[in-house]
Amino acid sequence: PQWYPARQSLRLDPKGRSLKDEDVLQSLPVGTTATLYFRDLGAQISWVTVFLTEYAGPLLIYLLFYFRVPFLYGPRYDFTASRHSVVHLACCCHSFHYIKRLLETLFVHRFSHGTMPLRNIFKNCTYYWGFAAWMAYYINHPLYTPPGERPRLGRLSSSPPLTPVLFCQLGNFSIHVALRNLRPAGSKARKIPYPTRNPFTWLFLLVSCPNYTYEVVGSWIGFTIMTQCLPVALFSLVGFVQMAIWAQGKHRSYLRDFRDYPPLRSPIVPFLL
Repeated sequence: PQWYPARQSLRLDPKGRSLKDEDVLQSLPVGTTATLYFRDLGAQISWVTVFLTEYAGPLLIYLLFYFRVPFLYGPRYDFTASRHSVVHLACCCHSFHYIKRLLETLFVHRFSHGTMPLRNIFKNCTYYWGFAAWMAYYINHPLYTPPGERPRLGRLSSSPPLTPVLFCQLGNFSIHVALRNLRPAGSKARKIPYPTRNPFTWLFLLVSCPNYTYEVVGSWIGFTIMTQCLPVALFSLVGFVQMAIWAQGKHRSYLRDFRDYPPLRSPIVPFLL
């Protein structure tokens, strides 16, 4: 009883891939006898729960620093507001990003696997919550100096990056909707994603995972230019590395599963990576 279905893995080879839930013995490459290897995947938790937890945390943590609640910057700054417009703009962009993610988790995403290992929620929350606190602390600090007021950086305005940030947020959302429409409710069928009438999906012509391209190459790089804050730059770099790994894995999976997969696509950065 402790091995409920979500935490069970059955394989034909100890080091092979887990069999799919819909696989039947008649369709497997076995003879009249077969040896199945069982593996306990450990305690599981739903993807929806993980996503809601890891995305709600950064939203709330950032707002605590933005409103300068007590014990963050000292009594004289409790519940004070920054006089710099870029600080308020950054809060709007950061909050919009995570509110969008929460709504997508509830109403857009369809998951091929219902659960993931319980330990992942601690790892993911440490990453998202920790970086959110680090970024928010410096951007909302009373001594934070906007890019336009720094020596040698006066020409780098904070307002131009707002346009690509919002553009890429909309592009990211469009890709998520397109991917959702590929998989009917209750189905686990995989199909090749192609551009639709939505111009934001035309990036599928060049990359396999344009949602990652929009998010990190556009949104977070734009946010980094807007704030010119080192923790934001490090978060963008780490995020890009991780998304590049995910994109390469999905790209290889597409090539393996579909013989007619478009050959000109790159995983995440057109013609480069």
